[in-house]
Amino acid sequence: MRKLTKEQKRDISAIAAKREEDIDLSDMPEVVDWSRAEMGKFYRPPKRPVTMRLDVDVIEWLKGYGKGYQTRANLLLRHAMASAANRIGSRKPAGIQRTKTRKSAV
Repeated sequence: MRKLTKEQKRDISAIAAKREEDIDLSDMPEVVDWSRAEMGKFYRPPKRPVTMRLDVDVIEWLKGYGKGYQTRANLLLRHAMASAANRIGSRKPAGIQRTKTRKSAV
């Protein structure tokens, strides 16, 4: 995400300083029909940086569609995760349980 300019920061500060009753909402009618609302459209789960070793051809394929290959990889993995959850229910498949790793004695 881009950093805010000084002008944008100034505008945000000016808006934040206004009292609620001083904000003019007359050009923004109240929404009374929420039937076409989309839940979760703007939700972004937190991200965690990871290191993965992928085959070269897979990386080339992802990058071949242009900018945003990591986002594309995340979407593909999320789709696979949702598909697996739909097939087997809400439980984790065998072998994917989280286990604690022990350090071996040297």
